[in-house]
Amino acid sequence: MPGSVIVDAVTSLYGLALGKVLYPAWERLRGRPSFELLSYLERSERRSSDELHALRSGFLRRLVRHAYRHTAHYRDAFDAVGVLPDDIRDLADITRLPLLARATAQQTIGERTAMWPPVAVTKATSGSTGQPLEVRISHESRLWRDATRWRGYGWAGYRMGGKAMHLWGVPAIPPSRGQKLKLTIDRKLRRDVYVSCMVRSPDVLRCMVDTIRRERPDVMMGYAQALADLARFINAEGLRDWDSIPVVYGAERLWASDRDELAQAFGPAIYETYGCREFMLMGCECEAHDGLHESAENLVVEILVRDRDGVTTRPALPGERGEVAITDLHNLAAPFIRYLTGDYAVEREPSPCACGRTLRRFGPIEGRVTETMRDGDGNPVEGILFNILFLNVGKWTTQFQVVQKLDRRLEIKVVPKTPGTLAPEADALIRQFVGAHMKGIAIDIQVVDEIPLTPAGKLKRVVVERATR
Repeated sequence: MPGSVIVDAVTSLYGLALGKVLYPAWERLRGRPSFELLSYLERSERRSSDELHALRSGFLRRLVRHAYRHTAHYRDAFDAVGVLPDDIRDLADITRLPLLARATAQQTIGERTAMWPPVAVTKATSGSTGQPLEVRISHESRLWRDATRWRGYGWAGYRMGGKAMHLWGVPAIPPSRGQKLKLTIDRKLRRDVYVSCMVRSPDVLRCMVDTIRRERPDVMMGYAQALADLARFINAEGLRDWDSIPVVYGAERLWASDRDELAQAFGPAIYETYGCREFMLMGCECEAHDGLHESAENLVVEILVRDRDGVTTRPALPGERGEVAITDLHNLAAPFIRYLTGDYAVEREPSPCACGRTLRRFGPIEGRVTETMRDGDGNPVEGILFNILFLNVGKWTTQFQVVQKLDRRLEIKVVPKTPGTLAPEADALIRQFVGAHMKGIAIDIQVVDEIPLTPAGKLKRVVVERATR
C-alpha cells in the first residue's frame, strides 16, 4: 500500500476519533458539556415556533431580572424608562427595553458587570470606530457560543474532527514563543490549518493553492473578500484540480459575482455567516441558501427602523432595511441587551425554510452604519454603492478605496492593473457614478501602488472620516 494512502487512512481515522471520542471526552473532563449542548441545539432547531418563542421568552425574563438586580447600569436604565423586570413577560416585550449604543457600552463595562456569575473570558474589539470595547463573557455564554457555532458550521458539512483551512488575519501583537507553540499544537490536534490573508499577492495566492493541494481540507473558511480573491486567482490561472470543498465566509459582504467565482473554484456549497466578537455567530446560511437563520436559542436579533426624529425605533417590516440590535440571552456576567452593532440588515417574511428548520431567517446584511456618506446637501448615501462601482471598474483596477474627508470631498484611491496609469474609461465611469449618487461632491482620483489592509487583514473599501473631540 503506497505511503500516501496509509497516511490518508490514519488521518481519517484520527479525525473520526477526534470528533466522536477524543474531543467530547476532553470537554467533559474540563466540565464543559459542549457536545451535549450541541446535540440539544440540533434538536431544538426544528421545534415549533411556539416552543421556540416560549423558550426564548423564559431566557429573556431571566436575563432582565438578573440585569436589574445585579448591575447598576441596567437598574438605572430600566428605571429611566419606567420598566420593571416583571413588565417583561414575553419576547415581544423586548421593545420596551432601552437600546444600548456602542459608546454607552464602552463607557459602562464596570456598571454592566454583575457580581455573579464570574467572568470566564475577557476580550476586546475595536470595530470600525477604532475605539476599544471590552467584552466580558460568562462560562455559560461561552458554552452556548461554541455549540451555536459548531451547529452553524455543521450545516455547511463541517464537523469537529474535520480538517478546516482558514484564511484569516494575524494579531496586531505577535504571540510570545510559548503562546505560538501552544497555538500551533492546538491547531494541529484540531486539524485546523490557518493561512494569513493579510497580503494577497500572486505568490501568496499560489502558496494558498499549494496548501489546499497538500492539506486537502474538508472545508474552507475565512473573510469573504480573501476567499473571493483566492477564487478569482484560481479561476484565472486554471488551477482547480480538486472536488467540491464547502466554503464558509463572513466578516465582509460577498457580491453575486464573488459567489460565482467561489462556485467555479470550489463548488456550489457556499455558506454565509454573520457574527462579531461581541456575540460570535448570530446568523448562518443553511443548505437552502435562502437567508440567514437566527441563532435563536442563544440571542435575539432585532432589525429596527428609526422614525423621523432619529431616536424612536420600531421593528422593521418584511423587506425593510434597518439597524441590527442584539440581546445575548446567556451572558449574565456583563449583559448586552438590545446592543446596536452598527450593522444594517433586511427583515424577511416569517415563512418556512425549505431546509425544515424553524429558526427565523433574516438578511442580507447590508453594511456598517459608519459607511454612510453624505452628499452636497447632507443627505445620507450608502457607502456600499461603491462596492458596486468597484465591480464595474474591476477590469481596470486591482484595489479600490473611497475616503470621504471631513469637508465631504471624496478621495478615491485606485490601484490600476497597468501600473501608474488609470484607463480613461475607468476614470470616466468613476466620475459619472459619483455625479449620479454623490451630487454636489468634489472628487480627487488618486492612482497609487497599494492600499494597505487593516491589521485584521481586511480591505476597507469605504472610509468616512469623523471629527475627533
